[in-house]
Amino acid sequence: MTDCAIRTDGLTREFGALRAVDAMSLEVPTGAIFGFLGPNGSGKTTTIRLLLGLLEPTRGTASVLGHDTRTEAGAIRERSGALLEHSGLYERMTAEDNLEFYGRVWHIPPAERRQRVHELLTGLGLWDRRREIVGQWSRGMKQKLAVARTLLHRPDLVFLDEPTAGLDPIAAAALRDDLTALARQEGVTVFLTTHNLAEAEKLCDRVAVIRSGHLVAVGRPDELRARARRDRMEVTGRGLDARIAGLVAADPAVETADVSDGRLTLRLRDGHDTSPIVALLVREGVAVDEVRKGGADLEEAFLALVGTES
Repeated sequence: MTDCAIRTDGLTREFGALRAVDAMSLEVPTGAIFGFLGPNGSGKTTTIRLLLGLLEPTRGTASVLGHDTRTEAGAIRERSGALLEHSGLYERMTAEDNLEFYGRVWHIPPAERRQRVHELLTGLGLWDRRREIVGQWSRGMKQKLAVARTLLHRPDLVFLDEPTAGLDPIAAAALRDDLTALARQEGVTVFLTTHNLAEAEKLCDRVAVIRSGHLVAVGRPDELRARARRDRMEVTGRGLDARIAGLVAADPAVETADVSDGRLTLRLRDGHDTSPIVALLVREGVAVDEVRKGGADLEEAFLALVGTES
């Protein structure tokens, strides 16, 4: 096992005039849950396909689990699991039969296969539902089973493309918890794409942000928050309304000002004193209950890094 599960150097992929991935140099530590963030069309899925050896790079190199993606793609896919846009489940079969089928595909011996199916379904809270037809399940349960399918052959690396997309908040939270526990228990490296910034902050040890094929930032979530270079200030109290927000927004220290549910939220420019803002509020008759000032959250950092692209 290498120190880096994934290493790219100048990785580039062009489709005619479109450069989907542009000179990407990236390292993903072994054993990390690594978040790969970017707007739609930024190159996330193309990057995964390059790393799995499903596409050849136009220029540059990539090594996954110590294997070159150009010449050893088969070895990479044997040691990896992938949950991409399709779950890979057979909905007319039971959960147990789905995993039995994939266990045979991976040539897992029968006794080991039965033990592994029990282990994964138990860990995901699905063992008691194992003989139910998958097509009758909720989307959240299907996603859990798809994660089990991905981990069945004990891969060293798992690619998960938007695994909680379309799930309700409770199902998404349950899948995140299960995924974290299984990843730690299995010792697997996880390469996760997501649009859910709160999800990335909860799950990921490190994150990378891609924009129009360019890698614009890599680091821990707290490091990316610091890079946003925006402070946030929240004021709660009585008398906060749109008129007050308009007055405050005219202050040179303020980039944006919004009022919602009795709370004034300000995005501040660097290096400005905020005490005049509080004085202004008091002068205008606001009964200030609390003032909180803090750095940007990961979502603000992400938006600052990708600009206005969508």
